[in-house]
This record gives sequence, structure tokens and C-alpha cells, in this order.
Amino acid sequence: MEPEQIDIAVIGAGICGIAAAKFYLDVHPDCKLVILERDRSVGGVWNSERVYDTFYTQSPFGTWEFSDMAMPRPPEADMYNASFKAKYTSQYLESFVDSCVYAGKKLRERIRCGFDVREITKRDDVWIISGHDQKGVPRKLKSPKLVVASGLTSVPNMPFLLGRGKFQNPVVHQKDFGKSDVLSSSAVMRVTVLGAAKSAADLVYDCAKAGKAVTWIIRRTGTGPGVFVPSPSARSASASYSVGTLRVVATLTPSIFNSQSWWDRFLQRSPIGQRLLTKTWNDLERKVLRDGSFDNRGEVAKRNGFEKLKPHSPIIWQNQGAGLINRPDFWDTIATKVRVVQQDIGQVDKGVIRLEDGQEIPADAILCGTGWVPSLNFFSHDQLAKLGLPQPIGTYPIEEADTWTSLEQEADRVVLDRFPMLANPPEHYREPVTHTPYRLYNSIAPLQDHSIVFVGHAMIANYFHLAECQAIWATAYLDGKIELPPLEERRKTIALFVAWCRRRYLSNGDRGHWLASEQRTYTDRLFDQLGLSSHRRFWLWDSFTPISKNDLPRLRAEYINKYG
Repeated sequence: MEPEQIDIAVIGAGICGIAAAKFYLDVHPDCKLVILERDRSVGGVWNSERVYDTFYTQSPFGTWEFSDMAMPRPPEADMYNASFKAKYTSQYLESFVDSCVYAGKKLRERIRCGFDVREITKRDDVWIISGHDQKGVPRKLKSPKLVVASGLTSVPNMPFLLGRGKFQNPVVHQKDFGKSDVLSSSAVMRVTVLGAAKSAADLVYDCAKAGKAVTWIIRRTGTGPGVFVPSPSARSASASYSVGTLRVVATLTPSIFNSQSWWDRFLQRSPIGQRLLTKTWNDLERKVLRDGSFDNRGEVAKRNGFEKLKPHSPIIWQNQGAGLINRPDFWDTIATKVRVVQQDIGQVDKGVIRLEDGQEIPADAILCGTGWVPSLNFFSHDQLAKLGLPQPIGTYPIEEADTWTSLEQEADRVVLDRFPMLANPPEHYREPVTHTPYRLYNSIAPLQDHSIVFVGHAMIANYFHLAECQAIWATAYLDGKIELPPLEERRKTIALFVAWCRRRYLSNGDRGHWLASEQRTYTDRLFDQLGLSSHRRFWLWDSFTPISKNDLPRLRAEYINKYG
């Protein structure tokens, strides 16, 4: 089969893949660009096949959209404070790909849904993409440039359940929950939910409200329950989002993306500054614990084990999952209608889950809110190593591992010198490290291949903003417009990021992609490297101006004017 020749391929039609394709076409409107999407609709985690009625956004209305197309306001009945049902994001993305037209061709017409990428190789400086189309017919494409936007929430992380073949009842991941009949089926009355973060909490709430008998199992050998914060009012949410993206507020976290100013040194290295930071985060912690009232919700909650939902480590470290609560009765529902168990599963048998402590839990269905693994299985282990992507530690080349260990040990000393508080994390559970971390320059680019980029492989608060910012930098990288530092300097930069990430975000940081508090400063770095400045302000205004979607049209125009 002769591969189809194209100019650039994009893997994934989620938020980041759409943004990357759009900006590349802004610069190269006549190029032959193809987006390959495994699902049958666009949107990634927000596509119409994966959303369900009680799935809500985590960002406030007005911030969860691309900068050049406003989202119509959903009906008030489908909003909770500033959050809204995910189906409106699905509809918005479907409309967006119809609205973008280049060389007389809509962006939608460049998307091949139902295309399952099975293998990606490189031959004679050309990427060969092999897969099957929606009819199951084998296809190949070849392209000199490749954008991998397959994301962090495409491949379910399914737990190993010893004896699963004997269980016989449904085992459903959150990805497929919207397509299942768990809520409506009269044959499913006893539901067990596995997981500790936001997706598990949503599944638990939905099943409890549907009248199911729900048991929520959180691993004993894990980082503990997530941090769940009530969704603020529409006015408060807008203000909170704006304040949270101020550069001056970014200095309240120990981050290598902050400038090494006198203010940063005062906060991070002086006893007074560290006390100020501790008080700020402790005040937030007390509010979260007060909202949950984990220890004083009455006898029913006590019998149900509700107190086990109290976070195990301080919020600032983000060692566990987190999310917004989009229901006013969330905590009351969980406290009175859900049994919470913190224990590991020994095995499953016909209609029953046996825990390691001997407890047996009858279950008509198991729902898994157990997270995701990066969607990178179309690369070989050798390619994963060369590209700086996660792979099982046992398959990583020993010589390369030794090199990175040396660099990261030196980088760790730099991190601790700049941020003394990171040397003394609180007592916490650390997940076993089974894979190497991401080692990408700026969380986008491999060290030694300028023909491929990875967008949307960083964990950050607002993916629409991240997507547009990474799209600009990635296009410049693929077009050779960035004057990169020498190779060894980039290695040290990556090592510094990996070492800092591990110290700053503990178990989540071990993955080498966690940027939960760095939305503003990370994207600033991308634009600084491109020499773009239209998003900056004069003097003190720069520190006290929030992220605005109006910045991005100016940045796009500045980029095109500068680089053509």
C-alpha cells in the first residue's frame, strides 16, 4: 500500500489538536493538513460520545472557549454557578471546526474520525502513520511534520482485578459511563465505584442520586481522596479565575517558572516569606475542610465512613486529585447515601468484591474513576526513549538513564537551594514509580527531532488557553523559527523541570508533566522565547493584569507579522 502524502499530520481532534491545526493553517493556509481522530466525533474528553448529563466543566463560563469564537451561554437550567454541562463544550467544538475555513476547506473536512492510529515510524526523515479507518480498512499516511495531540485523557487506566472473568457483571470506566445503562438499569442496584479523584466523585454522586446502593472504594495504598472545592458563584468564579492568573499571585507557589526577583527570593527563602506562604495556603485548607465537615456530619455519615474523604496531604502540594463540586447537595448526598471504604481489593468473584481485610461487597456493577494513561502506544519503546516520552523503567536504556539521573541530581540541588520548603514535604504516600517521566523541552519538543511536537501533554488548569499558546510555539518550532539554546543547556533545563516537578507535586510530579499552578508563567515563557510581547503590560500593571482571551488575537497577529 502506497502511503498518502500530506504536509503535516495531527493525531487527535480534542481541544489541543484543533488549536494546533488551526494556528498552523493560519500560517500555512494552503498546506495539506490532516487530523486523525480515533473517536467518531471531535472534542477528545469533551466529545459527544463521552459526555453525560451530569458531566460539568471545571472552568467558569467565558474562560472555557477559544479566543476567536465566543461560546453561546447555556440555559440557566444547565449551569451551576459559573460551571455548565459538558455537552455545550461538545456542541461548541463541533461548531468551531465548521467555522474555520482555509483555502475553501473547512477544518472539519480535514478531520478523519474513526481513524485508529496503530503505529508511527520514521523513515528517511518522513513520518509513516499506519492505522485503520472507521470501516476497519488499513491506511497509511506519510508526512514530514507531526503533531501528537492524543492527550492525557484518552486511554483509560483500568485497575487489575484478580478474578475479573468470574465477576460476570459490568465493569465500566468513566470514559464509557455516558454510553452505559448503569443508571437506568433495574438489574444494577448495587454499584461500587473505584477511584479517589473528581471522576470517581461524579460517578458516586450520579449513582447515589439515581437511587443505587453505592460503595465508594478508595485504595489504602494510594494518595487518598481528592480535594473537592465548591463551585463559586458566577461573579466569584470570574474574579477567582482572574486573580489566579495574576503574575503576582503566581509567586505564592514555589515555581521555577517565576522570575528570580527580590520578591520571589523574599517569599521562598526568608523565614517571614515562608510563614506568609504557609498562612495563605493554610487558610485555603481550612476553608476546604470546613466545607466538607468531614468529622461532624452526624451518626449516619459516621457509620458510612464519611470521614475517610478528608484529604490526606495539604492542598498546596497537590499530591492527590482535585476538582470543583457542581452540586449544592454533593456532600450531604455522599454523607447520607454512600458507604466509603478505604481498602485494597484482593479479588473479585461472581457478583462480589473481596477486600484484603476480608470484607465482601456485593456489586451489580463496578465503575472505574481510576484515571488515564498517556495515549502513546503507537510508538515503540526505542522511539519513546528517543523522544523523551514515558515508558516502563525496565525498558529504558541504562546509559541514558544514568545520564538523566546525574543531571537530575544536580538539578535537585538547585531546586532545594531556591525553594527550601520543598526539602521538607509533609508526611504523604508516594505512588510507586513505574515509568520514566516526560522529558520534553517546554513540555512540547523532543531534544533532537524538530519534525515532531507534543501538545496537550501537560497537566494544567485551562486547556483552551494552554492549547492556543502551545499551538503558536509548536508551529514556530516545526517551522524552525525558534533560536533554541544548545543541546546540553536544553538537557539541563529539562532535568531542572523534572527535578522541580517531583519535589513540588510529589506523586503527580513524578510524571514530569504537572503544571497545575503555572498556567500564567509557563505560557509567558513560551512567548518570551518567541520574542512576543503584546500580552505584556507596563511596569506594575504587568504583575496585576490577569490572563485575557483578548491577548491571543494580538499574539497571533504579532507572530504572523514577525515570522510571516
